[in-house]
Amino acid sequence: MKRVIFIGSVGSGKTTISQVLSNQELAYKKTQMVEIIDSKIIDTPGEYLDRVQMRGALMITSADVDVICLIQSAVDEKTMIPPGYAGSFAKPVIGIVTKKDIAEKEQIDLAIKKLENAGAERCFVVSSYSQEGMEELIAYLEETQN
Repeated sequence: MKRVIFIGSVGSGKTTISQVLSNQELAYKKTQMVEIIDSKIIDTPGEYLDRVQMRGALMITSADVDVICLIQSAVDEKTMIPPGYAGSFAKPVIGIVTKKDIAEKEQIDLAIKKLENAGAERCFVVSSYSQEGMEELIAYLEETQN
């Protein structure tokens, strides 16, 4: 699997996806600082995106990854990911819509649009709990390997 960074608001599901991808037991855990999991996954605190003055830390932290993953919860009406944000990175940027299992179709469609507006090249819709969509995401992350 390529090295990835998860960027999204507080509560968007970054840590839960990290747990699924690294075969850990799913358990709520508030990410307080940047965490590197299995040398392939960088999980970032949501505050780094939510507070504009912290976004520089995301840019620096993303320097050694292969894929930028912008995370948007389908059940969160707001987004802190600005339009065109993917253009800040000189790397492939994908979007991941989380919480598919508890969202309505309209919420999922809106979350996809938010990620597309941010510049995500491709979007995946997943549920870490039911595993819906995770197989497709994992296949993408593994096929991008050189």
